[in-house]
Amino acid sequence: MKSRILLASVLLLVGCETTQPPTQKADTNDTSTVVEKPATVTLPPLFETQPSEEVTEVKKITPQQQKDVWDRIAMQIDTPIPNNKRIRYYRNWYLKHPRNLEIIAERAQPFLYYITEQVEKRGLPLEIALLPIVESSFDTNAYSSSAAAGLWQIIPDTGRRFGLKQNSWYDGRRDIIKSTEAALDLLTYLNKKFDGNWQYALAAYNTGEGRVFSAIKKNKALGKPTDYWSLDLPQETSSYVPKLYAVADIIKHQNKYDLHLPAISNKPAVALVKPKTQMDLDIAAKFAGISTAEIKNLNPAYRRGVTAPNGLNHLLLPINHVNEFNRAFANNKRKSLSTLTTTYTVKSGDSLGVIAERHNTSVAALKQVNHLKSSHIRIGQKLKVPSSSTSLVNVQHRTAIKQTHHIVGPGDTLWAIARQYNTSVSSLAKANKLSTKATLRLGQKLKVSTISSAKSNIKPTNKSKTISYKVKRGDSLSVIAQRHKVTVKQIVKWNNLDNKKYLKQGQTLKLIIDTSKVKA
Repeated sequence: MKSRILLASVLLLVGCETTQPPTQKADTNDTSTVVEKPATVTLPPLFETQPSEEVTEVKKITPQQQKDVWDRIAMQIDTPIPNNKRIRYYRNWYLKHPRNLEIIAERAQPFLYYITEQVEKRGLPLEIALLPIVESSFDTNAYSSSAAAGLWQIIPDTGRRFGLKQNSWYDGRRDIIKSTEAALDLLTYLNKKFDGNWQYALAAYNTGEGRVFSAIKKNKALGKPTDYWSLDLPQETSSYVPKLYAVADIIKHQNKYDLHLPAISNKPAVALVKPKTQMDLDIAAKFAGISTAEIKNLNPAYRRGVTAPNGLNHLLLPINHVNEFNRAFANNKRKSLSTLTTTYTVKSGDSLGVIAERHNTSVAALKQVNHLKSSHIRIGQKLKVPSSSTSLVNVQHRTAIKQTHHIVGPGDTLWAIARQYNTSVSSLAKANKLSTKATLRLGQKLKVSTISSAKSNIKPTNKSKTISYKVKRGDSLSVIAQRHKVTVKQIVKWNNLDNKKYLKQGQTLKLIIDTSKVKA
């Protein structure tokens, strides 16, 4: 009997040891699961044993090793996302409109990898890489009624504060590289300002830090909670964080919500090149072997179809077209790569007025292109001369703005209306203080500005009269000629002038003007 009890005890002991699950290391920072081998057990001779299999080490794929950038982001979203009413509302909206997220994914394709890398480098929460979805739907040309522009919707003053240059040639808020850097700088600053509270920082990104501080102060005074969800903030700001969290939750749990976004390859899609010279975008597109539309989409910061003349001439190109661009650029380095400007060397007797007349442009345009604060130039100086077709001043004189109204009908959108009137969505939205993504209502009255040739509104006439004109400070022959719709040669002839000499303030000139063009 005792021997039976002893044998049963041995059996029980062996059974417990051989079914025990392998233990795992508790260090959650380790990305691999280490499985220990079961302890070796010596069995009595009457039991037969099967040879044990070697347990191999299983390695997890890191976020950076994922094939899809969406998965790279999803793996690193660890912010606790509340399941409150506001978040549920926006999550349900996005899930009911999957095509919206699909379009956004298509727009994000060239930029998401780069943005994700920059967010990771700074150690910021990965949902911040999704912020352009909320801000602009990844529309590079997005423009709001508050004058915010670009993927990150940065307003002019904030852009300048964080180093984004803005002029008639270039708007850094639309520069993908520069604006991403500025936006992440701003978010880092705001997070530090609010002692690491990302919900406050995000709200401040949308509405300004002062307003968030005021809302916190107000709740404290009333004895109310001061968390983001309890603050009295503008409607747009109250919805801002919920929208981002809703998107982050969907991206993190695509399978759970049965949503499958177009994959974005987890590798660089674009690269920056620096030609260090002004270039037409259509020439750059030909060098790279891509369409002008594609290069403009990648480089929306350039406002005039050409890179800027003041050193801001870098280009973002598809990474697999960079070598093609570099080869073509090297073969054409000595040629003029911009149809907008030519180079002129100042000679003895030249003045800005003389040069402007010779090249059918204006003094103001010459000053603007060459960043001149005065009209003084020196012999041998190199000047960039804009062609008459692209001179800002000339364009203003050759065109007239026509105001009209449009009543919104069934199926109308800002895009359709802009196309109908040959204007842009951003101009239409700005004129009516709307977002470029605004939904229109039937019967809504919209202001529409269209550009027409000023010449078409002028009827030819033989009426003319002679007037006396007193030269004012800052005047030049070119300026006076443009103002009175005559030529510099005519003024020189009428007044027996030497057009190589400067005019004097107070000097009286005789002008023969067409009264049908200029009011006396």
